[in-house]
Amino acid sequence: MTALPFILLLVAASLGAGFLGALTGLGGGVVIVPILVLLFGVDLRFAVGASLVAVIATSSGAAAAYVREGYTNIRVGILLEVATVTGAIVGAIVAAMVSKNAIASIFVVALFWSAYSTLRPPKPLPPDTEPDAISRKFRLDSSYPTKEGMVAYRVHHVPAGGVIMFFAGLLSALVGIGSGIVKVFAMDRMMRLPFKVSTTTSNFMIGVTAAASAGVYLQRGQIQPAIAAPVALGALIGSLAGARVLPHIQTKALRYVFAGVVVFAGIELLRRVLSNSL
Repeated sequence: MTALPFILLLVAASLGAGFLGALTGLGGGVVIVPILVLLFGVDLRFAVGASLVAVIATSSGAAAAYVREGYTNIRVGILLEVATVTGAIVGAIVAAMVSKNAIASIFVVALFWSAYSTLRPPKPLPPDTEPDAISRKFRLDSSYPTKEGMVAYRVHHVPAGGVIMFFAGLLSALVGIGSGIVKVFAMDRMMRLPFKVSTTTSNFMIGVTAAASAGVYLQRGQIQPAIAAPVALGALIGSLAGARVLPHIQTKALRYVFAGVVVFAGIELLRRVLSNSL
């Protein structure tokens, strides 16, 4: 295949991944890496590098809009980025020391968890309690806009949330996804932020996390512009289109489609790991 058709196919495939990722709230990185490895035959480490660049691109556009609309808790995001960036740098260094099969195995687990998280209904939050000392010290409590006006909320269990964020950054660097599922879990279930605040703050953080680990991949020469540029362009266009379409469609069926694609990719990656043909 010549260069131009290859690039156009990369853009088209990444556009679809970004579109599905935006509609399900999980980002396109979960789909981009399997597409690059399974369909285009890209080496796993280069696929991870390209996916990290795409995550930076897709996160940046949406993050600005969410901050402007008042959903994102910037104080929480900046504080937790200390943990996620540390985890991302550690993960990027560890990625060079482990085999591709080990990275693929971790990615398979992330894929299956992504599918499960896409389909399961959210559990109701327990009654609110007093925020912890760190939350009060850094003035993390805030409010967010709703149809009824601004609603105040408190932030809880900051240290525990920071520990989970470290592993979210580690996962992001190892397998090239934004690890938004882990970030949203930490903020929504552990730190008790409202779901919309958790998802938008996660989006704000994802780009910074990916940039930290992408720098290490770039230094090792594992980001190929010929692959990363069309992937980032396609994912960005797809995510912006998905964000525009999202308010006007029912996403339940699409969540099943997304989960099916992710599970299929996970099974195929697992088969290649077991047959040592990755």
